[in-house]
Amino acid sequence: MAGMLYLVPTPIGNLGDISKRCRETLEQADFIAAEDTRVTLKLLNHLGIKKSLVSYYEHNKAAKGNVILDRILAGESCALVSDAGSPAISDPGEDLVKQCAEAGITVCAIPGPCAVITALSISGQSTGRFCFEGFLSTAKKSRREHLEALVGETRTMVFYEAPHKLMSTLEDMATAFGSDRPISLCRELTKLHEEVVRTTLGEAITRYTEQPPKGEFVLVVAGAPEVQKETATAEDAAARVAELVASGISRKDAIKQTAQELQLPKNVVYDAALRDK
Repeated sequence: MAGMLYLVPTPIGNLGDISKRCRETLEQADFIAAEDTRVTLKLLNHLGIKKSLVSYYEHNKAAKGNVILDRILAGESCALVSDAGSPAISDPGEDLVKQCAEAGITVCAIPGPCAVITALSISGQSTGRFCFEGFLSTAKKSRREHLEALVGETRTMVFYEAPHKLMSTLEDMATAFGSDRPISLCRELTKLHEEVVRTTLGEAITRYTEQPPKGEFVLVVAGAPEVQKETATAEDAAARVAELVASGISRKDAIKQTAQELQLPKNVVYDAALRDK
């Protein structure tokens, strides 16, 4: 291991989820860049690993990123970890990965715990297509603008949320998406009190008004229903071709344009125009 950045996922709750490969990478790295060195030190002590730690988080990433980059360019290997889960996902490590990519440094991502995938897999929501929206802003205006931009999103949406912000977020989601929109609230994943509440936004608001939320949440929200587009008919195609021809366009070009506009096969439009003629 030399001159590389390793992305090492750490447990999101259950320390037993650290993999053999993740442990070996932490042992062999020259140093570890950690979001909170105190949190990482507890994990290293649990694993019986002693290693040099460098603090790397949102408010020092500009300065420390260059320091870490210089050490890697000098031939050292760095293991990047966040407090929990996969680094560089909704995490300042994203910037360090970009710096390494620009400098031509190899970045190796090791699979492991990730709250997004864990929550999505047990949510009971559609998992074929989804989008990860991370943490919503603490500012009401920005949070509402973010949600309003997702009103037409048909994919399942995944958010992270802290307990003290949950009610405000649920209320703003209900305003944007409607109180009957399905949601799965995944709490304390992989921990002793893990819980998944599958309900609607309106019912979730009632539940947590009566029972104050505790623990970290991953919110999995159903996407908006697909809007069925009206399919153009042969009569529509014939009428449009006639309209275009009347405006001076050649029949050949009119057929081509109509096929594009109505999203119909060209031969269907041609046959419809021929019958109309």
